[in-house]
Amino acid sequence: MRCNDLKHLNLQDIRSEFLSFFESKNHLVLDSFSLIPKGDKSLLLIGAGMAPMKKYFTKELTPPSSRVTTCQKCIRTGDIENVGKTDRHATFFEMLGNFSFGDYFKKEAISWAWEFLTTRLEIEPEKLWVTVFLDDDEAHDIWRDEIGIAEERIVRLGKDDNFWELEVGPSGPCSEIYVDRGEAYGCGDPDCKPGCDCDRFIEVWNLVFTQFDKDESGVYHPLSHPNIDTGMGLERIATVLQGTDNIFEVDALQNIIQALAKKAGIHYGDDPKFDESIRVITDHIRAMTFMISDSIRPSNEGRGYVLRRLIRRAAKHGKNLGLSGSFLYELTDEVIKSWGAHYQDLTANRDAIVDTIRREEEKFAETIDKGNELLMRKIEELKAAGKDTLDGADAFKLYDTYGFPVDLTEDILKDAGFKCDIEGFNAHMEAQKNRARAARDTDEMGWNTEESEHVFDGLTNTFVGYDQTEADSRIMALFKDGAKVTSLHEGDEGIVVLECTPFYGMSGGQIGDTGTMEGEGFVLDVLDTKKTKTGLHLHHVKVREGLAKAESIHGAIDTSRRDNIRRNHSVTHLLHQALKDVLGDHVSQAGSEVTDRGMRFDFTHFEAISKEDLSRVETIVNDKIFAHLPVITTLTDPEGAYKMGAIGLFEEKYSDDVRVLSMGDYSMELCGGTHVANTSEIGMFKILSESGVASGVRRIESITGPAVYSYLNNALDLQGAVAEALKTQPKDIVSRVQALAEQVRATEKAMEAMKLKSAKDEISDIINQVQSKDGVNFVTYKFSGVDVNTLRNMADDVREKVGSVIVVFATVNEDKLNFVTAVSKDLTEKGYQAGKIIKEVAAVTGGGGGGRPDMATAGGKDISKVDAALAHVEALI
Repeated sequence: MRCNDLKHLNLQDIRSEFLSFFESKNHLVLDSFSLIPKGDKSLLLIGAGMAPMKKYFTKELTPPSSRVTTCQKCIRTGDIENVGKTDRHATFFEMLGNFSFGDYFKKEAISWAWEFLTTRLEIEPEKLWVTVFLDDDEAHDIWRDEIGIAEERIVRLGKDDNFWELEVGPSGPCSEIYVDRGEAYGCGDPDCKPGCDCDRFIEVWNLVFTQFDKDESGVYHPLSHPNIDTGMGLERIATVLQGTDNIFEVDALQNIIQALAKKAGIHYGDDPKFDESIRVITDHIRAMTFMISDSIRPSNEGRGYVLRRLIRRAAKHGKNLGLSGSFLYELTDEVIKSWGAHYQDLTANRDAIVDTIRREEEKFAETIDKGNELLMRKIEELKAAGKDTLDGADAFKLYDTYGFPVDLTEDILKDAGFKCDIEGFNAHMEAQKNRARAARDTDEMGWNTEESEHVFDGLTNTFVGYDQTEADSRIMALFKDGAKVTSLHEGDEGIVVLECTPFYGMSGGQIGDTGTMEGEGFVLDVLDTKKTKTGLHLHHVKVREGLAKAESIHGAIDTSRRDNIRRNHSVTHLLHQALKDVLGDHVSQAGSEVTDRGMRFDFTHFEAISKEDLSRVETIVNDKIFAHLPVITTLTDPEGAYKMGAIGLFEEKYSDDVRVLSMGDYSMELCGGTHVANTSEIGMFKILSESGVASGVRRIESITGPAVYSYLNNALDLQGAVAEALKTQPKDIVSRVQALAEQVRATEKAMEAMKLKSAKDEISDIINQVQSKDGVNFVTYKFSGVDVNTLRNMADDVREKVGSVIVVFATVNEDKLNFVTAVSKDLTEKGYQAGKIIKEVAAVTGGGGGGRPDMATAGGKDISKVDAALAHVEALI
């Protein structure tokens, strides 16, 4: 698209404009949610802007505001094979959206969409077309009568195109907004309009009016409080504003492309085959960077497999470009440069992102070279034999012997014009699994994997540890190195299965118990306890003395350790409710780790918790501890638990029988862990840290009981050491530090005054350099080592002395670049805006900023382009 009369904004500017626009319409701006769905087992990854907020629409959760706006990061891999081959397919993209949960409806959604596109983005109204659902006269009339769009630019489309619905639940008509790219992109039909299959009209925004509740019979019931769900692809609108033909020509993606092309020693645009590989890598490096930042790690299943496939697919395309060794991790910084300002977790997680990609590349490099060589031979054999399909046995050998992934085999074959016999591959894979099952009794046994659990088929036991810390039992089975044995010798390690056990097996975030088992003539140390998916408790033991065999034993847990675990687990329930009380009902547990040393609690929340709110949370929890609340466990079924009002977490893990844990009338949750009998047993609660672990997910780490006592003693010791270093008393530390800080500020102020005086000495020279363009005075100047505040003061002085002038200053401090613009009052009245000028100037260096019409500041990126940026001022005038 080449619409040079459109406003040119970079990707980051568009995002900022969108969020600030809807913030001005009283929307709560939320950070992007994590790519990992929370509490939604129907999704592997977040693939749409509204996906993380489904429970707000269904009223399962209360939204933090009735009006919300987001820029949501999304991953879709359904069309991964088309990435790089088409102009529009991508695995990672950002979706801009504004949402109303029973607040405003069609009139506001339509008028604000129009206002944003035509006013903020300055798209000419004549270039915009809209579609509405065939029967949606209300939306049609708003577009025609209130917005003023001509009837011929409003297109009615049927249910397949302009109606959003699920099998049951919320549904409603849509209205889409299109930009006319011009006849050059059309099909030649004079009646061409949105809905045509040609490329003339590009959809940029979809407004979904959720006004019905569809029941199982297919009947649409009107909602008393309808909702709004809108979505606009950030990359899509960027292609429109930047006049590009596809998303890969957008500024931020071009930065990655050019860095990659330079690394490969080729020029993007010269060879279609190379261009495809460059686009694939560009898309995938962005996706993998965001996925890893959201705590996804390469694995062989689920979202971890998606990540692994992206890394390996990108690495394979690197081979197509002639790149050898690891190279993907070096491109991570290009992603962080462009997206790190908005997604600050990228910068914070940079080292982990780089290390994860590098390790996976290195691991893959060990297999790809050999596998690729063998596959190339097979392709030559297929050519010679006149065949078009690789045999499933050969594909399986590449996978089983050389670790070459079958999806990569398919990709390479497809690129060469061949197919893979996947059914044959799957048959060989199933045969291998059957062989593994048959030999499982002699395999090395793990703890809780799907494979190892078959070793324990037929075994069951009972957990009695809720009420008992020790119990008489009987050893039902012994295992060593994956094999069932009749005895364990002194010094041996193995697994013991008891008939009944007081040892809690690790689950629900709580670690397993340790302790001892004693039988006739032998003693076992229980090093850990874990629980299989079927609920079987396994005890990892080491024989301290004697010969362990299947007979009666007495098992006793480490009660001191269990007590600390119970304290830390029980406090998670108090903390969860306290967070809801202070922050809101949108808070939901997102994971935990409970040990004898402390507790880690992850929860959903959209921003860092203030110091004051964190203190309130800690106070509430301690108040409940000191309130001596009884802790009661009730056995019921899931339906009964919800009727009681219990909070249920990770519902898919619960069986027909559940335990509801109540702490007085303050907290009620489903939980299968071990707990104190009264909150007073927790002793005391102390928060050690609060941090973000992913977008929309926060983490609190804390301690309880004896650990708090040790923590306070250590704090007092440290306080004494600090007081001694400051040569004062502990009670006077704050006043002493304040006095020292005041001395530092006074020194810094004196230094600033000296710098300002030095800089002001240059004002006369600057005034002498004032130029005039079409009757408008302007002056530009580049400084070194001058801070922004000083620069503002100087720009103000120049403006005051000259009278009528536009002042644009730049300053370079080490590797940091800043701009300041000041415009005299008479020129602002003529339309010269400091905010607009500074934005254009900073853009030359890849930066951005803004401010008031008379004074504005901005940051730059490419210091080498400072002179070009300042020279651009005359052209702007």
